[in-house]
Amino acid sequence: MSGEVTYDDLVSRARGTLPGLRRELEDLVRIQSVSADPARAEEVRRSAEATRDLFAAEGCETEIVSAASDGRAPAVIARKQGPEGAPTVLLYAHHDVQPENDHAEWDSPPWEPTERDGRLYGRGAADDKAGIAAHLGALRALGDDLPVSVVVFVEGEEEVGSETLSDLLAEYGERLRSEVIVIADSGNWDIGVPALTTSLRGLVRVDVEVRTLTHAVHSGMWGGLVPDALIALSRLLASLHDDRGNVAVEGLHAGPAADVEYPEERLRAESGATAGVEWIGDGSAVERLWTRPALSVTGLDAPKVDGASNTLVPAARARISMRIAPGDTTESALAALMRHLDQHVPWGAELTVTTVDVGEATAIDATGPAYDAARWAFTRAWDGTAPIDMGVGGSIPFIAEFLQAFPEASVLVTGVEDPDTRAHGANEGLHLAEFERVVVAETLLLARLGGLV
Repeated sequence: MSGEVTYDDLVSRARGTLPGLRRELEDLVRIQSVSADPARAEEVRRSAEATRDLFAAEGCETEIVSAASDGRAPAVIARKQGPEGAPTVLLYAHHDVQPENDHAEWDSPPWEPTERDGRLYGRGAADDKAGIAAHLGALRALGDDLPVSVVVFVEGEEEVGSETLSDLLAEYGERLRSEVIVIADSGNWDIGVPALTTSLRGLVRVDVEVRTLTHAVHSGMWGGLVPDALIALSRLLASLHDDRGNVAVEGLHAGPAADVEYPEERLRAESGATAGVEWIGDGSAVERLWTRPALSVTGLDAPKVDGASNTLVPAARARISMRIAPGDTTESALAALMRHLDQHVPWGAELTVTTVDVGEATAIDATGPAYDAARWAFTRAWDGTAPIDMGVGGSIPFIAEFLQAFPEASVLVTGVEDPDTRAHGANEGLHLAEFERVVVAETLLLARLGGLV
């Protein structure tokens, strides 16, 4: 320890890291670490190496690990020892990013970080290379006064489903074991309003094929007697919701959500809903988004309108994406969906359902000393605004894996995103003032967990 450290010292130190962190974050954003693109596997490796080097420069023992023998999905483990007997805190982020897709949809080049109106734009600028930078900033601010032992785990395949994460946790579990886990891959409720994510919906995706014919036939000769597959599939898909838009699959779990108001004008702006569209379902907005099931059709295989001929389509296929509420399981939800599809496929059509992937829902018990420390740190970093307990409608399946691997640990899910981050889309951007608060909050959190303040 370098001597007595005050609260004001820590805040000043954390803010002082920002210029350097900004440059390092921009360097990370320039690396095209798209894990879904095999052609950019070397960029993913380069991203892991850059991340390793950043933490090594802060005095951490570092290594790049992979559960695959050929080195795919490289993850970084970095460790910095605190005082003897101090608690261990695991800091999680991921260095892989989503594809940038059409460059024409971006207002600036996706791989060249660009500041506009207080935001830093670029693929990965928020999700999740800013999470890496936040962890780095907290370690840098605390320096030799680090009152806890820290293990940093930066994954390289989160954006493609963390396929080998369970193997990594099994192989390196003892090195990662900790009393507190801080996962920087979520977001805050609004600009100026921090949040701790305490629930996430799970995911069940299936491909549904309906077949009514062995081959296409003339619609004039056979229409009116033989059902075409597109009409049959449309009727099946329509059965998935009632007239109010509630999911009509029996046996799915639903629960209450936090008492949080989601203003109408904000819902419209953030969702991109057209002016006249009506919301679907019953219950409060946050219940429908966080703690009730949702079901969408995200893909459809059928002949295109342009060039369509007068034939009955023999088979049609759709991809169904179902979000399941915390408290449900993918096994139970998938069984309920299968029953519904079997019972509602019309006119004796042949039904084939193929599971694409699943991810469990998560509910976190947000009580105890670690959460008390987090709420204290967040409230001070956000100038007296206490964090809300927030649900997330999307899924982060790996959180359930951490909870399973380390059942005794307190898992804090936080992050740098805000409602206009546009993660996974064009013009992904990091709100720089919020990022500063995140770095201050994590610095104070580690200090509080170690009894420094």
